[in-house]
Amino acid sequence: MRVFFLWRMESQPARCGRLPAGESQRATKKTLPRALRPAPRRGVAARNEEDPYPARCGRLPAGESQRATKKEHPMKKPFAPETIAAQAGGAIDAATGAIIPPIHLATTFERDPDNQYSKGYAYSRPDNPLTRQIEEVLCALEGGARAMVYGSGMAAATSAFLALERPAHVVAPSVMYWGLKKWLAEDAPSLGIRTTFVDGTSLDAIARAIEPGVTRMIWVETPANPMWGITDVRAAADLAHNAGAVLAVDSTVATPVLTQPIALGADVVMHSATKYLNGHSDVLAGALVLARTDAYADRAARIRGMLGAIIGPMEASLLLRGMRTLHLRVRHQSASALEIARHFARHPRIEAVLYPGLASDPGHAIAARQMTGGFSGMLSIRVKGGEEAAVRTAANVKLWKRATSLGGVESLVEHRASVEGPGTPCPADLLRLSVGLEAPVDLIADLEQALVANA
Repeated sequence: MRVFFLWRMESQPARCGRLPAGESQRATKKTLPRALRPAPRRGVAARNEEDPYPARCGRLPAGESQRATKKEHPMKKPFAPETIAAQAGGAIDAATGAIIPPIHLATTFERDPDNQYSKGYAYSRPDNPLTRQIEEVLCALEGGARAMVYGSGMAAATSAFLALERPAHVVAPSVMYWGLKKWLAEDAPSLGIRTTFVDGTSLDAIARAIEPGVTRMIWVETPANPMWGITDVRAAADLAHNAGAVLAVDSTVATPVLTQPIALGADVVMHSATKYLNGHSDVLAGALVLARTDAYADRAARIRGMLGAIIGPMEASLLLRGMRTLHLRVRHQSASALEIARHFARHPRIEAVLYPGLASDPGHAIAARQMTGGFSGMLSIRVKGGEEAAVRTAANVKLWKRATSLGGVESLVEHRASVEGPGTPCPADLLRLSVGLEAPVDLIADLEQALVANA
């Protein structure tokens, strides 16, 4: 298991009538490794809305108020990912000692007398102190070199494509998040991005779709919404790199709890943080985690800053709160989903259960290799009797909520073909299930009564 270090950020106590921190609260060369030192006070290039740069993993997640003091020292003990998530990276507000970081609502920040921005902030469109802290945690959980948090999953995903050099050819799965697929098919071509859609579970199909010298990216989603097909990330990375392309993985459903695509060779990891990372159905957010700090990363950061796609400070606070319980939630949801899948696998009113945790699932062997600790909280059932029976089943549930989205604490059911409309690869008899934190016995009983009510 990969482990990481936490650095605790604390300050000297405030003195009456004075600012709580002085020169003694700034990091010195003896305090932190080079990668973690904040920018020097003089000669710092001003960051502004026209020249943003994102958080780089290894930098402290906040500004002046969170800098280390001479009395601080890095914790020597390595910590597991769930520890990092639970403590949101371990930062303590230096000004107050608060263990929950403050919400910085300011849109603009004061310059120094010498016209610099030594505290690291100029304007909130390209950057925010709380956003940086989230990015640090994401980098630690995913093993990335750089991260960017966005105002939605679509903002993050489209930025990943917009950062490609043009003209760009992309290979993407035919079964994937429907909203992004529509954007690739209908909007991206006018922006110089052409996409070939293939069976994402077939490495041969991906390889045949690659156009040497033209293909810039292979995009995979695993498990793939809403049929939960599995792509071999390591093998897909080899295909991409041999063609001079990058591999991007939508890991929204797997989360960093179950899969770390960068460790398997991926270059870009995308999360719709609205889903599991936040986990409470009350925040729109997205994230990119990148394996390297390079020109592609710089372009993605510039797109976020120039288009104003950053997450707001209030939403960032809620997202960071949700991430503290990520590991507990995902493990519970994955265990419950497996229990539900096994219960309905041979049910007389169910045509099929789609879930990579079942040994009979076509993607089970690959999923077992690249997912650790579970197979996610998402599954789908195909109801005997076709579309009408599936819609009636959803109408008859009492505990499950008929709603879109996924990954929240409440369990959701959705007739996905109705949402995706004409051209969807989703079968008409399919119901997508997002398993929440309720007792699986109650969720099973509610589905049972809903199926019986169809008879």
